[in-house]
Amino acid sequence: MRAEGPFDPARLLSFLRAQIPDLPAGKIQLEPFDGGASHLNDLLTVDAREFVLRRSAPVTNPQSSGSAKNPNDANSLRREMRVLGALASHFPCPRPLAYCEDESLIGSRFMLMEKLNGIILRHDLPAGLKLAPEQARRACLNLFDTLQDLHQLDVAALQLIDLGQPQGYVTRQISGWCARYENAWTDDVPRCESLQQWLRQKTPADSSRPGLIHNDYRFDNVVLSADDGTRMIGVLDWETCTIGDPLMDLGNTLAGWVQADDPASLQKIRMQPSHLPGMLTRDEIVERYAIRSGVRIDNFDFYYAFGLFRQAVLAQQYYHRFKRKPQAYSRFAAFGLLASIFIRSAERVISRSRL
Repeated sequence: MRAEGPFDPARLLSFLRAQIPDLPAGKIQLEPFDGGASHLNDLLTVDAREFVLRRSAPVTNPQSSGSAKNPNDANSLRREMRVLGALASHFPCPRPLAYCEDESLIGSRFMLMEKLNGIILRHDLPAGLKLAPEQARRACLNLFDTLQDLHQLDVAALQLIDLGQPQGYVTRQISGWCARYENAWTDDVPRCESLQQWLRQKTPADSSRPGLIHNDYRFDNVVLSADDGTRMIGVLDWETCTIGDPLMDLGNTLAGWVQADDPASLQKIRMQPSHLPGMLTRDEIVERYAIRSGVRIDNFDFYYAFGLFRQAVLAQQYYHRFKRKPQAYSRFAAFGLLASIFIRSAERVISRSRL
């Protein structure tokens, strides 16, 4: 077991048997997955049947530094459970199986969902997988077409219309993320006041086509078919899903899309194989999105710059934890540099923008 939030997995058995009638009889085991900062993800095995257990990680919001837990975790896990339940029959995602708010059981609230067996692409392709340029292109098209399919779902029919408030969504995002950066700022990262001012000045009107947005969409949050590594079989990590402007979602995704001709600073922080021959460029992705949606997109600099700024804020919030408690959060020691790179990248975007 990991050092963060250890517990005896046998304590789960009675609860799981009440929630999952066909749960096999056998030994229960727990093995942590790598990665994950806002939630801890574990492979839970009962006999030979595998599940994914998601539970809260230590607080990331510096405003809540006095608390050992993130006060938003309960809402985010409950939200994820609800979204997965609504989408499971309409969209590729894992089926939710159980949710528990009783923290006395394992020390935190948690949810259990089915495990999708396939391929997850991270910094580089996994050992043994090779993608020819035409395969890389197909994987890229499937990734972004699936995102656009999500944006076009009927939220009323899914009974998710109350999940978010599309009116004023973009304005709230700008003010909220600027406030987060201010609260997490340390004196060894850029102030980026001009960037924040630019985002406020260039904020577009509310989208005429608001939709369900994922808010953390990228290759390492999707599962690809083990047969060819290009077909999508499931989207993961729905904790920040809401209703808002789909172009904000696309901008957030492309903020982490490092293409082959990007500068060395971005290449250093690439977290997915978006640089491979055959992968579309950001401009090509935006053009395809516009064609498929029938919407003209001539102000994408705003959405991309915001996406980069949002990534900077997320990195800075983790770096703030390191600055407070270096020994406890040493794995976030480089996140200040990460935040700085995202800030400088956003500043390059606005310096060249015609908006």
